[in-house]
Amino acid sequence: MKREYQEIPYDCPIEATLGLIGGKWKALILDHLTGGALRFGELQKCMPKITPKMLTQQLRELEEDGLITRRVFPVVPPKVEYELTDFGKTVLPILTAMCDWGRLYLDRLEKM
Repeated sequence: MKREYQEIPYDCPIEATLGLIGGKWKALILDHLTGGALRFGELQKCMPKITPKMLTQQLRELEEDGLITRRVFPVVPPKVEYELTDFGKTVLPILTAMCDWGRLYLDRLEKM
């Protein structure tokens, strides 16, 4: 399921990046998926403050934008895994840079 845009919704590359991975949860979800596929419950345990509804919404948007895949296994009870796509893996340098910058900022706060 793809979101349909009548035109490109972004005016600059930074706006496009923030549109895809911005917000409180998407970058964290992508970061947790860098180690490989995870199930919904595993993702929720990694981020205990996210509600199931918000996690579902964020996963759907990441899937619609082509950053992750959702794989459903034909077993009972149902098993669903989420994994980075090849395109999603191109975000890893951005996440690494965000992590590095965040460490610098936290170190700065400790010194104040």
